[in-house]
Amino acid sequence: MELGSIKNAIPKELYEILEKEITMLRPAQEKSIKNGLLEGKNLLVCTPTASGKTLIAELASLKSIIEGKGKAVYIVPLKALASEKYKDFKRKYGKIAKIALSIGDIDSADPFLADYDLIVLTAEKMDSLLRHNSPWVNNISTIVVDEIHLLNDSERGPTLEILLTILKQLLKNAQIIALSATIGNAEELAEWLNAELIVDDWRPVKLHKGIYLDGEIEFY
Repeated sequence: MELGSIKNAIPKELYEILEKEITMLRPAQEKSIKNGLLEGKNLLVCTPTASGKTLIAELASLKSIIEGKGKAVYIVPLKALASEKYKDFKRKYGKIAKIALSIGDIDSADPFLADYDLIVLTAEKMDSLLRHNSPWVNNISTIVVDEIHLLNDSERGPTLEILLTILKQLLKNAQIIALSATIGNAEELAEWLNAELIVDDWRPVKLHKGIYLDGEIEFY
Protein backbone atom coordinates (compact mmCIF):
# COMPACT_ATOMS: atom_id res chain seq x y z
CA MET A 1 0.00 0.00 0.00
CA GLU A 2 1.36 3.42 -0.96
CA LEU A 3 1.47 6.13 1.69
CA GLY A 4 -0.41 8.37 -0.73
CA SER A 5 -3.45 6.11 -0.46
CA ILE A 6 -4.14 7.43 3.06
CA LYS A 7 -3.33 11.07 2.28
CA ASN A 8 -6.93 12.14 2.76
CA ALA A 9 -7.44 9.97 5.85
CA ILE A 10 -4.79 11.61 8.03
CA PRO A 11 -4.08 15.28 8.89
CA LYS A 12 -2.08 17.24 6.33
CA GLU A 13 0.63 18.12 8.88
CA LEU A 14 1.20 14.45 9.66
CA TYR A 15 1.26 13.38 6.03
CA GLU A 16 3.82 16.02 5.10
CA ILE A 17 6.19 14.66 7.77
CA LEU A 18 5.73 11.02 6.82
CA GLU A 19 6.16 11.51 3.06
CA LYS A 20 9.70 12.76 3.67
CA GLU A 21 10.68 9.38 5.13
CA ILE A 22 8.50 6.70 3.55
CA THR A 23 6.62 6.01 0.32
CA MET A 24 5.22 2.53 0.98
CA LEU A 25 3.44 1.14 4.01
CA ARG A 26 4.55 -2.23 5.37
CA PRO A 27 2.18 -5.24 5.50
CA ALA A 28 1.29 -4.87 9.20
CA GLN A 29 0.60 -1.16 8.69
CA GLU A 30 -1.68 -1.88 5.75
CA LYS A 31 -3.55 -4.57 7.70
CA SER A 32 -3.97 -2.19 10.64
CA ILE A 33 -5.40 0.56 8.45
CA LYS A 34 -7.81 -1.88 6.81
CA ASN A 35 -8.93 -3.05 10.27
CA GLY A 36 -9.88 0.37 11.59
CA LEU A 37 -6.67 1.99 12.83
CA LEU A 38 -7.68 5.41 11.51
CA GLU A 39 -11.28 4.99 12.69
CA GLY A 40 -10.38 4.57 16.35
CA LYS A 41 -10.56 0.77 16.58
CA ASN A 42 -8.54 -1.05 19.25
CA LEU A 43 -5.71 -3.14 17.77
CA LEU A 44 -3.36 -5.83 19.04
CA VAL A 45 -0.43 -5.92 16.61
CA CYS A 46 1.78 -9.04 16.75
CA THR A 47 4.54 -8.80 14.17
CA PRO A 48 8.35 -9.28 14.11
CA THR A 49 10.87 -6.72 15.28
CA ALA A 50 11.41 -3.84 12.80
CA SER A 51 8.20 -4.64 10.92
CA GLY A 52 6.74 -1.17 11.47
CA LYS A 53 4.69 -1.44 14.66
CA THR A 54 5.74 1.96 16.00
CA LEU A 55 4.40 3.81 12.96
CA ILE A 56 1.02 2.18 13.54
CA ALA A 57 0.97 3.73 17.01
CA GLU A 58 2.20 7.06 15.67
CA LEU A 59 -0.58 7.24 13.07
CA ALA A 60 -3.28 6.68 15.69
CA SER A 61 -1.72 9.02 18.26
CA LEU A 62 -0.89 11.99 16.04
CA LYS A 63 -4.17 11.81 14.11
CA SER A 64 -6.11 11.97 17.37
CA ILE A 65 -3.95 14.79 18.76
CA ILE A 66 -4.09 16.99 15.66
CA GLU A 67 -7.84 16.48 15.30
CA GLY A 68 -8.29 17.68 18.88
CA LYS A 69 -9.69 14.43 20.27
CA GLY A 70 -7.26 14.24 23.18
CA LYS A 71 -3.84 13.26 24.45
CA ALA A 72 -1.88 10.10 23.69
CA VAL A 73 0.21 8.08 26.13
CA TYR A 74 2.93 5.73 24.92
CA ILE A 75 3.59 3.16 27.66
CA VAL A 76 6.84 1.17 27.62
CA PRO A 77 8.46 -1.24 30.10
CA LEU A 78 11.88 0.38 30.45
CA LYS A 79 13.17 3.90 31.11
CA ALA A 80 15.85 3.48 28.43
CA LEU A 81 13.23 2.57 25.83
CA ALA A 82 11.08 5.51 26.93
CA SER A 83 14.01 7.90 26.43
CA GLU A 84 14.70 6.43 22.99
CA LYS A 85 11.08 6.77 21.86
CA TYR A 86 10.86 10.31 23.25
CA LYS A 87 13.91 11.44 21.29
CA ASP A 88 12.56 9.87 18.10
CA PHE A 89 9.07 11.34 18.50
CA LYS A 90 10.51 14.76 19.40
CA ARG A 91 12.63 14.72 16.24
CA LYS A 92 9.78 13.68 13.96
CA TYR A 93 6.76 15.40 15.48
CA GLY A 94 8.09 18.16 17.73
CA LYS A 95 6.78 20.85 15.39
CA ILE A 96 3.18 19.62 15.33
CA ALA A 97 2.72 18.25 18.87
CA LYS A 98 4.02 18.91 22.37
CA ILE A 99 5.88 15.80 23.46
CA ALA A 100 6.92 14.91 27.01
CA LEU A 101 8.90 12.22 28.80
CA SER A 102 7.80 11.13 32.27
CA ILE A 103 9.95 8.44 33.89
CA GLY A 104 11.03 10.11 37.12
CA ASP A 105 9.69 10.22 40.66
CA ILE A 106 6.71 7.87 40.96
CA ASP A 107 5.54 9.86 43.98
CA SER A 108 4.94 12.94 41.85
CA ALA A 109 1.70 13.81 40.04
CA ASP A 110 3.66 15.71 37.35
CA PRO A 111 0.97 18.40 36.80
CA PHE A 112 3.06 19.92 33.98
CA LEU A 113 1.97 17.01 31.76
CA ALA A 114 -1.42 18.68 31.39
CA ASP A 115 0.21 20.95 28.80
CA TYR A 116 1.52 18.13 26.60
CA ASP A 117 -0.04 16.10 23.79
CA LEU A 118 2.04 12.92 23.49
CA ILE A 119 3.49 11.55 26.72
CA VAL A 120 6.04 8.73 26.81
CA LEU A 121 6.27 6.92 30.13
CA THR A 122 6.75 3.58 31.87
CA ALA A 123 3.89 1.44 33.13
CA GLU A 124 4.96 2.12 36.71
CA LYS A 125 4.84 5.89 36.12
CA MET A 126 1.42 5.68 34.46
CA ASP A 127 0.19 3.64 37.41
CA SER A 128 1.51 6.30 39.79
CA LEU A 129 -0.21 9.10 37.87
CA LEU A 130 -3.52 7.27 38.12
CA ARG A 131 -3.07 6.84 41.87
CA HIS A 132 -2.37 10.59 42.18
CA ASN A 133 -5.65 11.27 40.35
CA SER A 134 -3.93 13.47 37.77
CA PRO A 135 -6.88 15.33 36.18
CA TRP A 136 -5.40 15.41 32.66
CA VAL A 137 -5.66 11.61 32.46
CA ASN A 138 -9.33 12.03 31.56
CA ASN A 139 -8.23 13.76 28.36
CA ILE A 140 -6.39 10.71 27.01
CA SER A 141 -7.84 9.47 23.73
CA THR A 142 -5.08 7.08 22.60
CA ILE A 143 -3.32 4.46 24.74
CA VAL A 144 -0.29 2.74 23.24
CA VAL A 145 1.19 -0.24 25.10
CA ASP A 146 4.55 -1.37 23.74
CA GLU A 147 5.89 -4.86 24.58
CA ILE A 148 2.48 -5.94 25.88
CA HIS A 149 3.68 -9.56 26.09
CA LEU A 150 5.25 -8.50 29.40
CA LEU A 151 1.82 -9.13 30.90
CA ASN A 152 3.30 -12.60 31.43
CA ASP A 153 6.36 -11.24 33.22
CA SER A 154 6.41 -12.19 36.90
CA GLU A 155 7.69 -8.75 37.98
CA ARG A 156 6.11 -6.24 35.59
CA GLY A 157 3.08 -8.26 34.51
CA PRO A 158 0.78 -7.62 37.49
CA THR A 159 1.32 -3.85 37.40
CA LEU A 160 0.67 -3.73 33.67
CA GLU A 161 -2.46 -5.86 33.93
CA ILE A 162 -3.95 -3.73 36.71
CA LEU A 163 -2.98 -0.57 34.84
CA LEU A 164 -4.75 -1.68 31.67
CA THR A 165 -7.80 -2.81 33.62
CA ILE A 166 -8.11 0.62 35.24
CA LEU A 167 -7.50 2.49 31.98
CA LYS A 168 -10.16 0.41 30.18
CA GLN A 169 -12.69 1.30 32.88
CA LEU A 170 -11.68 4.94 33.22
CA LEU A 171 -11.31 5.75 29.51
CA LYS A 172 -14.02 3.68 27.85
CA ASN A 173 -13.81 5.59 24.55
CA ALA A 174 -10.01 5.68 24.25
CA GLN A 175 -8.34 3.78 21.42
CA ILE A 176 -5.92 1.08 22.58
CA ILE A 177 -2.96 0.10 20.39
CA ALA A 178 -1.05 -2.85 21.86
CA LEU A 179 2.24 -3.92 20.29
CA SER A 180 4.29 -7.11 20.60
CA ALA A 181 6.86 -9.03 18.60
CA THR A 182 5.95 -12.30 20.30
CA ILE A 183 2.96 -13.44 22.30
CA GLY A 184 1.53 -16.88 22.94
CA ASN A 185 -2.17 -16.22 23.56
CA ALA A 186 -2.80 -13.44 21.04
CA GLU A 187 -6.46 -14.31 20.38
CA GLU A 188 -7.29 -14.37 24.09
CA LEU A 189 -5.51 -11.08 24.73
CA ALA A 190 -7.20 -9.41 21.76
CA GLU A 191 -10.57 -10.46 23.13
CA TRP A 192 -9.72 -9.04 26.57
CA LEU A 193 -8.69 -5.74 24.96
CA ASN A 194 -11.75 -5.77 22.68
CA ALA A 195 -9.25 -5.35 19.87
CA GLU A 196 -8.77 -6.46 16.29
CA LEU A 197 -5.84 -8.88 16.05
CA ILE A 198 -3.19 -8.00 13.47
CA VAL A 199 -0.73 -10.80 12.75
CA ASP A 200 1.96 -10.78 10.08
CA ASP A 201 5.35 -12.48 9.64
CA TRP A 202 6.97 -9.97 7.28
CA ARG A 203 10.33 -8.66 8.41
CA PRO A 204 12.82 -6.35 6.64
CA VAL A 205 15.60 -8.95 6.83
CA LYS A 206 14.78 -12.62 6.36
CA LEU A 207 15.43 -14.74 9.44
CA HIS A 208 17.42 -17.96 8.97
CA LYS A 209 17.66 -20.67 11.60
CA GLY A 210 20.56 -23.03 11.97
CA ILE A 211 22.95 -24.88 14.26
CA TYR A 212 26.54 -23.74 14.77
CA LEU A 213 29.15 -26.45 15.41
CA ASP A 214 32.93 -26.48 14.93
CA GLY A 215 33.02 -23.29 12.91
CA GLU A 216 30.19 -24.23 10.55
CA ILE A 217 26.49 -23.38 10.48
CA GLU A 218 23.98 -25.89 9.19
CA PHE A 219 20.75 -24.10 8.26
CA TYR A 220 17.40 -25.81 8.32
